Amino acid sequence: MSAMQSFSIFSKAIANNRLSQYIIMKGTHFTVIAFTLLAFACSLASAFDPSPLQDFCAAIKDIKNGVFVNGKFCEDPKLAVAEDFFFSGLNKPGNTSNLVGSNVTTVNVDQIPGLNTLGISLVRIDYAPYGLNPHRTHPRGTEILVVIKGTLYVGFVTSNPDNRLFTKILNPGDVFVFPIGLIHFQFNIGKTEAVAFAGLSSQNAGVITIANAVFGSNPPINPDVLTKAFQLDKNVVQYLQSRFWSD
Repeated sequence: MSAMQSFSIFSKAIANNRLSQYIIMKGTHFTVIAFTLLAFACSLASAFDPSPLQDFCAAIKDIKNGVFVNGKFCEDPKLAVAEDFFFSGLNKPGNTSNLVGSNVTTVNVDQIPGLNTLGISLVRIDYAPYGLNPHRTHPRGTEILVVIKGTLYVGFVTSNPDNRLFTKILNPGDVFVFPIGLIHFQFNIGKTEAVAFAGLSSQNAGVITIANAVFGSNPPINPDVLTKAFQLDKNVVQYLQSRFWSD
C-alpha cells in the first residue's frame, strides 16, 4: 500500500469519527429538546387541579393529623367517613333579595371535604324575575349549566382581540357551557323565578365578579385609572365606586 493510499484511508477514518461525534452530539441535543418539551407539556397538564394518586384525599382543618395537598390538609384515608362526601340542602331556594336578584349556593371542597383533589364542584343558582347572575369569570374551571326552571338569556365573551359574544336563550332541560376563564353571565328574562344547576371542572373554580372587582376593589382603584380605561367622566367612575362602597 502506498503512502498516498494510507493517508486517504486515515483521512476517511477521521472524517467518519467526526461525523459520528456530530451525530451523537445532535442526537443528545434533540433528546434534551424532547425532554424539555415533555416537561413543559406536563407542567401545562398539571396547571389546574392535579389528578389524585389515591382514591380520595378528604380535606381537614386540623393540620396536626393531615398532609397539605392542593390547598387543603388531607386526613388519613382510614379515618374518612361518609359525611366527608355528603352535602344536604340544594333542594332549598337561595335568597334572591339583593340588588342583582340572584343567589349562588356553592358546593365545593369547603362544603364537601371529599372533593379535595377530585377536580369537580357544583352550584345551584336561583334567579328572581329579571334577576341577573352578573358578568363573572372562573379562573380555574369550565362551567356547564342546566336550566331546571324558567327561561334564561346566557352568554360569554371570548378573549382579545375578537371579543366575540356567544348567547343563547335557555329553557328547562337546556344545557350551556362557559369555557374556563371567559367572562359570562345569566339573566332571567321571565316573569317568574328561575333555577339552574352548574358543574365546574375544579374543586374550587374561584369567581371574579367583574363589576365588584373593578369598582369595588379593596382598596379602591385610582379613579383616574378607571376613567382612562372605560373612557368615562371621572364623576361617573366615582359614583360607580360609591355604589359598591356604600354598604
